[in-house]
Amino acid sequence: MKVENEKTRYSESDLQEFKALILDKLRIAKEELNSLATSLSSPNANGTDDTAGTYKTLEDGSATLEKEQINQLAARQKKFIDQLEAALVRIENKTYGICRETGKLIPKERLRAVPHTTLTMEAKLKQ
Repeated sequence: MKVENEKTRYSESDLQEFKALILDKLRIAKEELNSLATSLSSPNANGTDDTAGTYKTLEDGSATLEKEQINQLAARQKKFIDQLEAALVRIENKTYGICRETGKLIPKERLRAVPHTTLTMEAKLKQ
């Protein structure tokens, strides 16, 4: 008869540690998203209104490219925020840190590095 000695979920104190880590990352991520949104809504401070028309076309293309890049960064940041918020829900449900593929506990080191992960490295590498 085999005795199961392996933990199947993290303790309340572990969950609180991860919650504090996630809340801190969430605060920073929201500040960065806010900063990106501000830079998108503010007009270009280095405008070319006072330069010759030939440079304006190049500048417009550059400004468009920059806005697209900022939009991509903002979308990525929003996705990260959503993943962090989902991790908080898993903490509340006491399912945080359990691999959705293997059902094993995700090592604490991995959760500290990537607190929103839902996979062990073993499962991630199989993808």
